[in-house]
Amino acid sequence: MKVVVIDDDPTGSQTVHSCLLLLRWDVEALRRGLRHGSPLLFVLADTRSLTPDGAAQRNREIVTNLEKALAEEGLDRSEIQLVSRGASTLRGHGVLEPAVLERCFGPFAATLHVPAFIEGGRTTVNGVHLLHGEPVHTTPFAKDRLFGFSTSDLSHWLEQKSAGAICAADVVKVSLEDLDQASAGGMPHLIQRLSALQGNAAVVVDAEHQSQLAALAEAVLALKGDRRFLFRSAASVVKALADPGPQPLDPDGLARLRRRSPDGGGLPGLVMVGSHVPLADQQLMRLLGDPRCIGLELPVRRIARVLAGGTPDLLLADLEREWCEQLQALLQSGRTPVLFTSRGEIRLVSASEGRLLSQTIARLMGRLARALAPGLGYLISKGGITTQTLLADGLGLEAVELEGQLMPGLSLVRPSVGVAQALPIVTFPGNLGTDSSLFEAGQRMQAG
Repeated sequence: MKVVVIDDDPTGSQTVHSCLLLLRWDVEALRRGLRHGSPLLFVLADTRSLTPDGAAQRNREIVTNLEKALAEEGLDRSEIQLVSRGASTLRGHGVLEPAVLERCFGPFAATLHVPAFIEGGRTTVNGVHLLHGEPVHTTPFAKDRLFGFSTSDLSHWLEQKSAGAICAADVVKVSLEDLDQASAGGMPHLIQRLSALQGNAAVVVDAEHQSQLAALAEAVLALKGDRRFLFRSAASVVKALADPGPQPLDPDGLARLRRRSPDGGGLPGLVMVGSHVPLADQQLMRLLGDPRCIGLELPVRRIARVLAGGTPDLLLADLEREWCEQLQALLQSGRTPVLFTSRGEIRLVSASEGRLLSQTIARLMGRLARALAPGLGYLISKGGITTQTLLADGLGLEAVELEGQLMPGLSLVRPSVGVAQALPIVTFPGNLGTDSSLFEAGQRMQAG
């Protein structure tokens, strides 16, 4: 069975390795992905940055092309386990996307909502989703401008996000006890519970340990050919569904992938920070405290004013040249440039203006990275939208190979073609780690 993950930003692969991450989803790209030797295939759809209508359309496009790719490869739906990957902090189109996939790639007996990300301290207990033991609705992620929410009880969260289409009282719960019992030899009971589901039942799954998710995956796979399930999940259950085993390179080995100059010296690195969650702010400040790093701030308010003016393209091009020259000078000085967007919220009239500004900045950062890529030894990209835009637009890639995890939750990928060929790129989610994690990632890559 091939596990196909439609990833709403480029961080859903943060528990696995040795697989292909597609940045395009035309039929030929999907066929190449299906032929890849890994049991996992990620399609980096970037839907978290889209409007609901845009996200729905992209999901429809992906599974329509997936259907064609399967047919041309002589495969059918029963040989695919589909996963809709969303944030472990409940952001994204968490109800909309599974609903679209049910209509276009179903029917499914149930949609299993599994937001646990064990490695990142996201767990679900008694149907309540927690971040390091605290209900997630009490954290800053619940105040997200686009995807905010007011409850950590997943049954009520589903009712809230579906505008009542999913009734909290009807949500099926798979408890820690159910999963622990299955792990201890009670697998038939769990299989029986799952086999009784029908009509795309909404199911909330508890998880505190990876062994519990492994039990869930075993039960689902035991029903292959009898029941089809859709997952809406974070990263941990992906590893349970298709565990690739130990990664070939340990973190030190991954760091040694740093590109080198003809004389053997390590080429300099670049760090990009587009995420604006409070944890990202803390990590950025810690990194900028390192005297070997020099920050270059992209002024968000100034860029917003340029976009609102009469000739935004010309003005942005002038600014881009200026910033590129500054970054080149920093690299030549032997320091590590840290390209980051100015901190703090900016109030805009509409959500569409906010998305345009976010996309403009991400594309700008991607183009700057592309201009610098030939001379880089490594690149660290923090933030989902920033990373997706860097890979797909800035570097113009169709796919990247996932080499493994530099640190828990931090994936290292490498392009096989283009200006960034063999460049190690560390993809760093905005909401992950401690205040020193970005600094530590930079230290590891610099030591390579």
